[in-house]
Amino acid sequence: MPSQVVTRFAPSPTGFLHIGGARTALFNWLYAKGHGGRMLLRIEDTDRERSTQAAVDAILDGLSWLGIEWNGDPISQFARADRHREIAEQLVAEGKAYYCFATKEELDEMREKARAEGRPPRYDGRWRDRDPSEAPAGAKCVIRIKAPLDGETIVDDQVQGRIAFPNKDLDDFILLRSDGTPTYMHAVVVDDHDMGVTHIIRGDDHLTNAGRQTLIYKALGWDVPVMGHVPLIHGPDGAKLSKRHGALGAEAYRAMGYLPEALRNYLVRLGWAHGDDEIMSTEQMVEWFDFGGLGRAPARFDIAKLQALNGHYIRYAEDDYLVSRMLDILPDIEHGEEMARALDSEKYHQLIAAMPGLKERAKTVLELIDGAAFLFARVPLDLDEKAAAILDGTARAMIAELVPVFENLADWNAESTEKAVRDYAETHELKLGKIAQPLRAALTGRAVSPPVFDVLAVLGRREALERLIEQARTA
Repeated sequence: MPSQVVTRFAPSPTGFLHIGGARTALFNWLYAKGHGGRMLLRIEDTDRERSTQAAVDAILDGLSWLGIEWNGDPISQFARADRHREIAEQLVAEGKAYYCFATKEELDEMREKARAEGRPPRYDGRWRDRDPSEAPAGAKCVIRIKAPLDGETIVDDQVQGRIAFPNKDLDDFILLRSDGTPTYMHAVVVDDHDMGVTHIIRGDDHLTNAGRQTLIYKALGWDVPVMGHVPLIHGPDGAKLSKRHGALGAEAYRAMGYLPEALRNYLVRLGWAHGDDEIMSTEQMVEWFDFGGLGRAPARFDIAKLQALNGHYIRYAEDDYLVSRMLDILPDIEHGEEMARALDSEKYHQLIAAMPGLKERAKTVLELIDGAAFLFARVPLDLDEKAAAILDGTARAMIAELVPVFENLADWNAESTEKAVRDYAETHELKLGKIAQPLRAALTGRAVSPPVFDVLAVLGRREALERLIEQARTA
């Protein structure tokens, strides 16, 4: 083990922080943190046409929301282009790479010949041992590595095991393009070395890159980082994860009402296990995470399991924390800004008081907001279809009879209102539900809400009676 573990997360800024990238970042962060090391952030922005600052900002925001911290400032790969060229030229000077002047037509001809002979397309090495002076004047060139012609390149992967790449299959791949820009393969090696990266954890779609990158490391005489290639995430049907399965950006999960700690917990279990543990604190993840728990089979993303886990975290969260998460996403939902504007000191305390009842049934923060909507309703309430059906003439007459009972209560709380309603039910030989449902509809405008006596207590005597009297008027 090196003196200090250094991992890195290296996204391309062409979109949001998608769920697979978030898991890769989480694994790298946990491994570094658990070994007293550092996780660095490199923005692989060499594709100038597709890279945008908005995407960079979205990635940083997504990581921050998830609670994944990186050390130091994010590093731009594009800004290091001069260093990439310097190393490519160094390899040429050392006879470990060479200038290739093959034209597009020649390369097309090589591919066609390989296809006709049933071989994979490979560069035939025609400039491998030629002097650049033989090239036509003004001809453009690339720099190619001089790969070994025989033998194997070995990658001892911490997840996939020992992988042997026949060198004849790796061919003399390009390090520097004719416009002087580096290929991904070359830039990654130079950047990881210069950043002092000791451990690389990434998706197994990069496994074939590992062989070629190892060749570059060895040509330069640099230590090869420890590598672990994690199987990709699949959908519940076993197919590659796509948007229809839930392959969305981190910002979408925030907008849908997922808590960052719940998403972290869910992501860490996609491809990694610690015994039978399902619910884990961040401290436990940091302590337990290691290569040994990573599996070789693709993990399956299940939105229902994520939702259930999120519900668990909501039930055990502090009430004021949940209110803060509600406020985070209120501006982005229908009528959310109205609710935010109405959240004065009184409403805030009502919301805190309502939270124990709300969070028992909610699986997302959106469901918390929906459940809390009754607090922001104004008289006359806009009844939903089921509530309107419940509030027939008989129900309204019963509410009219209960109003003076509530008005005369010495104390106003869930216990006192429940006792009053139970006494009324017993006197009139009614089941409690026959009274509770009309009360719920009259108080919230809905057929479903937190426990009705909690609703009465949270609304307070004045507001609750105002709502009940409004419905009793039409009795």
